[in-house]
Amino acid sequence: MLLGRVVGTVVSSHKVSSLTGLKLLSVKQLDALGQEKDSYVVAVDTVDANVGEIVLYATGSAARQSDRTLNKPVDAAIMAIVDTWEIEGRVIYQKEQIGKPEQFNPPE
Repeated sequence: MLLGRVVGTVVSSHKVSSLTGLKLLSVKQLDALGQEKDSYVVAVDTVDANVGEIVLYATGSAARQSDRTLNKPVDAAIMAIVDTWEIEGRVIYQKEQIGKPEQFNPPE
């Protein structure tokens, strides 16, 4: 799985019927330090993620292993919303309670 930040939504009124009802989100990949990379994907949202959240997503055949994406033409799927991200004892990201801003502290 990969770490990413949800940066937007994708709306498509005409698509294959097996994708009807699935929410599509733009996800910008993050590196190990929490910095955005140049790459992004459009991923099927299987966990009701929102713009701005840090998520774990899978690509390739792994993206088709969830209940909502099984045997569907999907190449990326959001599998989890990150609550805490820690590297070598330092908290990189901490999702705060509802109504409070998140903390994002990439290592220097």
